[in-house]
Order: sequence, then C-alpha cells, then structure tokens
Amino acid sequence: MAVNGGIPVWIAILVSLTNLTSAGQFAGVGLIIADASLIEITVTTFVINICYMLMSLSLSQKITEMPLAQKCLMAFGITDETFAVASLEKKTVSFAYMMGLISGPYWGWALGTALGALTTSFLPGKLQSSMGIALYSMFIALIVPASKKSKAVLIVVIAAVGASSVLKWFPYLNKISAGWSIIIATLIAATVGALLFPRKENEY
Repeated sequence: MAVNGGIPVWIAILVSLTNLTSAGQFAGVGLIIADASLIEITVTTFVINICYMLMSLSLSQKITEMPLAQKCLMAFGITDETFAVASLEKKTVSFAYMMGLISGPYWGWALGTALGALTTSFLPGKLQSSMGIALYSMFIALIVPASKKSKAVLIVVIAAVGASSVLKWFPYLNKISAGWSIIIATLIAATVGALLFPRKENEY
C-alpha cells in the first residue's frame, strides 16, 4: 500500500519501526497518501490505538518495579498478542521477560514490511495495485468469523459500516476528510458497542 501510494521503501520500514500496530499503521499510511493534515493523522492513530493504553494499564498491575523509561519501552511493544501472552503469566512480569517477548514480533514486523515493500517496488504497476486487495481480504477474514460468533461484534461492524457509508455518500457530510471520517465512524461504532453491550464486572 505504501509503495503503491508513492511512499519510499525506507519510510515504509521506518513507519513499522515506530508504529507497532497493524490497524493504526494501515490507517496512518492511508492518510499520509491522501495528504491529510498532521492533526488528522495524529488523532486517527490515537483513537485506533487507544486500546493499547488500556492493555498497558491492565498489565501494569502485574509488572515488577522498574524505572519509568523501561515502562515506556514496554508499553511501546504492547500488541494484542504480546499482551495476551504476558497476561497469561502466573508470576510477575519483568522487564527482561517483556523485552524477550516483544523483540520477536517487533523485528518480524519490520522485516515483513521491508520484504513486502522491496518486493512490491519491483512488481509491475498493475500487480502493485492488486496487492492492496489482500489487505482488505485480511480484514474481512478477521471480521466475518467474529461477526458470526458474536452478536455484539456484528452490531458494532454494522454501526461502523453504516457510519462510514453516511459520511461517504451523504451530501455535505461527504466533504469531511478521510481522517476525520475514520475518527467519527470509530467513535460511533465504539459508543454503540459500549451502550448496547456493556462489559459485566465478572468479564475479563
């Protein structure tokens, strides 16, 4: 997506090294390509990545004492997968443990980006464009099974699609930039989910 949008390979790799989140990176790169403002890119990635703040807050209850700098480094490496593995640890989590846990996904993510960007840069233009379909297929593959299993997920997905469609096709509203449209649709879908399907106290 980055290479097809005219972003140099080294910048695509730099984005992966500094933004360890698939959804946030996908949205951020799309906004960079669309020439969105810095504030749009910042707020969009903040809203999309806000769940990692909650994960970090939860994980902070079981980490050993350590300096703030080490906590910040750990927080940077929190993803859905690293959080899940660390949360299952029965003992307290140390800085060394988290660095070992984070290192593999971090460098794997960067290497995957490098290989993808370099490979795509050598492909013909038409084939480059078609590669973007794989990204949407991946998101569909994540959403559809979850929507079949959970009514809550299905309703939230419908709310997100509905909000995005309104912002895309309705007069006046379709003048809202891509970045703010993502932010608004995300907040609407999240609010619908929180109001209709609040998490009970005994659910973790």
